[in-house]
Formats: sequence, C-alpha cells, structure tokens
Amino acid sequence: MGEKVVATRAELSDRQLYRRKLQSCLDVLERMLREQRFDRPRAMMGLEIELNLVDEQGLPVLGNTRVLQSIASADFQTELGQFNVEVNIAPRRLGGHVLEDLREEIDTGLRYADRKAAEVGARIVMVGILPTLDLDHTGLEAMSHNDRYTLLSDQILAARGEDIALDIDGVEHLAVESVSMVAEAAATSLQLHLQVTPDRFASVWNAAQAISSVQLALGANSPFLFGRELWRETRPVLFQQACDTRSAELKAQGVRPITWFGERWVDSVLDLFAENLRYFPALLPICDDEDPAKVLASGGVPRLAEMRLHNGTIYRWNRPVYDIADGVAHLRVENRCLPAGPTVTDTLANAAFYYGLVRVLAEQPRPIWNRLSFAQADENFHTAARHGIDAVLQWPGRGRSARGTAPVAATDLVLNELLPLAYQGLDEWGVEPADRDRYLGIIEQRCLRRTNGASWQAATVHRLREQFGMDPQAAIAAMTRRYLEHMRGGEPVHTWPVG
Repeated sequence: MGEKVVATRAELSDRQLYRRKLQSCLDVLERMLREQRFDRPRAMMGLEIELNLVDEQGLPVLGNTRVLQSIASADFQTELGQFNVEVNIAPRRLGGHVLEDLREEIDTGLRYADRKAAEVGARIVMVGILPTLDLDHTGLEAMSHNDRYTLLSDQILAARGEDIALDIDGVEHLAVESVSMVAEAAATSLQLHLQVTPDRFASVWNAAQAISSVQLALGANSPFLFGRELWRETRPVLFQQACDTRSAELKAQGVRPITWFGERWVDSVLDLFAENLRYFPALLPICDDEDPAKVLASGGVPRLAEMRLHNGTIYRWNRPVYDIADGVAHLRVENRCLPAGPTVTDTLANAAFYYGLVRVLAEQPRPIWNRLSFAQADENFHTAARHGIDAVLQWPGRGRSARGTAPVAATDLVLNELLPLAYQGLDEWGVEPADRDRYLGIIEQRCLRRTNGASWQAATVHRLREQFGMDPQAAIAAMTRRYLEHMRGGEPVHTWPVG
C-alpha cells in the first residue's frame, strides 16, 4: 500500500480489466521464477515502525500533517489516522554490528522527530495501541488526507454493505455497533523485512508463520482499546474486525477475511500471490499502463503494479513482497505481527529474536511445518494474542522419536528450545557476539520475569486503581504518561517499575 493512489469512479468500476491484469502479473511472476530473474542471495533486512502522536498528557493528537512538515524527512510518512506517522529504516546487510547500529540510528531519528513534533504541539510514542485513544478519535474526520485511504474505506464499506462493528471479548468486553475504518489505525506495528531468494522463500515464510505466536507472546504491547482491557495483543482481532469486508452471510459461507493468518503451508511464493487472486476481490482495481509480459520479453523488469497493489490490501501477518531495487527484482518476507515499542531497545530485541530464529528454523532437516499443523499454528497465534507472556502453546516435542504436539508455556519454550536457536541463527548471519548477547539477553529476561509491554501496562493500571482509587480512564491516562517517560528513558520494559 506504499503507492500513492489516485482514481476516478470510472476506473474503479473496471474490475474485469483489473482481474485480467492481475492474471497477467501472476503469469509473468511465474515465468520470472522459472527463468531465475531475481536478485542474487543477499542478507538484507529492513524495518518500518508505526508511531502515535500524543500531547504532554498522553492524549491523542490529530496532527500528522503538521508534524510531518516539521520533521521534514522522507523517512517519516503519513499513516491511516491523523494520530499516526510511520518511519522507514533503510535496508542494510544483516550481520556485524547491524543491531547496535540500528539502535543508534532509530533512537537518534526518533528523538529528532520527537523534538520537531513538540514544536507543533505533539510528541511521538511507540506502542501497539495508544491506551488513551477514544472512539471520538476514530471517525472519518480523523482519517489522513490521502486518496488511497478514502478509496479503501469506501470500498470496504461497499463490499460489506453495512456498518463495521467491533465485538471483542477479553479481560473486559468491548462492543461497538458502528465504527469507521479509522479504528484500524489504532493498531500500530513493527514490520520486519527479510530479502530471500525464490528457492528459500517458502521455507522462510513457513518458519515465520510457525513462530508468529511466540513473537506475539513475547512482544505483546496492546492490552487496552477505547478504555477497555481486552487481549494482551488486541491488534490482530481489531485489525480483522475493523477491516472486514464480509457481511454476516459471507462469514457463514466461509469467505476468507482480508486480515488473514492463512490456511496452509506453502511450496512457493507463487502460492500466496495465486491465493490473493483466487480468494479476494479487488478493493482498489486501478490499472497501470504497463504490459508486464511485453516488458519482460524486452529484457526489462516489470513493476507488476496491479499485483503489488492488490497484495497491499490483503493483511497477512507474514506478507509476500515483490519489489525492485537498483533495477533488479527481489522477494521479501514482511513479518507484520509485532506491535510497536515499548522502546527502541525492545524493538531491536524483538528483531534479533526473529531474524535469528527464522534463519535456523528455515534450514532444519525436519522442518517445524512438517511437525506442526497449520491449524495448530493458527490456534497458537490467537492464543498468544489473547494471553501474551502467559500463553500456553501447542508445540512439537524435540528429538526424532517425538510424535505430535504438547502444551508448553511460551516462556519455557523460548528459554529451553527457541532462544538457543536464535543465538545460533544470529551467529550464522554473522552478527557481532556482543550485540547478539545484549539483545537476546533482553528476550531471556522478559521470559524469566514474565514481563512485556502488555503485562506492564495492565499491572500498572491495576496498581494505580488499587492504591489511589482512580477510575479506569484516569488510571489508563496516568499509566500512559508513565509509559512515555520510560519509553524516552530507553531501558527495556522488563526493568520498568510497576505503578
């Protein structure tokens, strides 16, 4: 969805042409895979972080236009809600001091952006869902001024044929009969990119799917939405409901949601793009002038614009990406399941764990996806979103004689099995040992202390209510101000005092 979209109603009506163009893109992609028209193996990674804007009291600020004008950097871009911005970190080779270099770059960039935002009455916060956000902040008037957002909102509502409703049953129950798509902007994410060759794509994507539940358990940071304590990581269920194109009847028929974990392990990146075409009607059927088959036949590199735009409207937690850099096509796995925050240090710890673990699991002789059913991986994902650091997951036993899966606490699974693999993977990437130890040590401490962003937020709100008799809204606001102080301090969340 990174493309600027401008379209007329007439263009949006031509779905048949768009469908033909999508099929042409898919055919060309298949030929490019067959003819090995992709970049050579390179260990390249990149990050995107979605951010919230608040005032000094921790309340939302609808002002991303003036904040971006003040920051005046192409690294910072608009997002769906006027209370959101996004920062994109330039791709770099995964190895050496990359983790510490990224920490310094991101920290410096965010501190600069925060100072510039303060000049126009806002501050920047990294959190999965801004706890002080209210329904009043998510009407259509809070949508960023961008054609693609307006068109996408219109198309989702047109596909549904009825209002968007939220019904989330967690620690408390949230039921809202009508919201706009801007409610989805409450969910702010960390996106981890990894460039892969076509031959390795399926194994990396499958491994990323298998461990997404563990990532959520460790990194949960979104326990509050519209004043209610819900799931430890409420973003997935919010995303699915706020972007759902299906009416009740279509849900009953088994039509797939556009926010989708998926339904099977894959053998090729082509499987995922083919599913996009097979299962999902176009939300933004806007045709490009390019003829991808002619471009490829002439020796060029096709943009595959329709396929990329369509892919951007389907919200997989691990999304396939086709892109072009320096005139050469490449593929990436975009890992999208983690929330933003709580600190830059925590963000790099989450990244270190992911990149290390996915490297080893993708290369195991007995792959995890041969021992864990896709349905169990899906169930694990939702269990981790509900329970966070306290989640109990189904996981295959170790050893060649092990059969089936058994329940295991996510923290025990990480400490006893997955963390050593993450160390191994970072070694194989060539990451500096001191950086490896620092950031994976943070993951270890989260598990030992059973503390992450979500558990800290919830425990602090409960402590404030118990000690000072605060009502829920006052306690959430006070917690958010404390969160801002600790986030700016930069120490990892497992060290933050509760209350």
